Amino acid sequence: MQELPIGLSEAWSFFSSPKNLVRITPAHMGFKITTGEPERMYPGQIISYKVSPLPGIKTNWVTEITHVEDGKFFVDEQRFGPYSMWHHEHHFEEIPGGVRMTDKVSYKIPFGILGHLAQGIMVKRQLKGIFEYRMKTLEEMFGK
Repeated sequence: MQELPIGLSEAWSFFSSPKNLVRITPAHMGFKITTGEPERMYPGQIISYKVSPLPGIKTNWVTEITHVEDGKFFVDEQRFGPYSMWHHEHHFEEIPGGVRMTDKVSYKIPFGILGHLAQGIMVKRQLKGIFEYRMKTLEEMFGK
């Protein structure tokens, strides 16, 4: 969860534009949209990326925007990529003095017991780092 001192419409405008993902993703991940840079998301939209989850390893990641309720929430789900399953909900709520954004991420790692071990050793920490970077970058962009 993160609170920013901006209006709901400004927050929604920023986050509902897939091209802004690169601005809030750590540079070391080599994140690049490969389906062009769509201005606004919509239900059923397919977005593909190149990303480097580990140093020296690049992969394609394809997500679908499955649900959108303007100004309230949207959901992206992986269709192809590094996870067995990825479901990411983005919720927005107007609060006094700004907006509260809440992310809910559900995912599953492939490779059975090896994936489970990687989850505990590396994946969980990496995801936490990505979201911490995102929070810091958003505070720099919009204030605290």
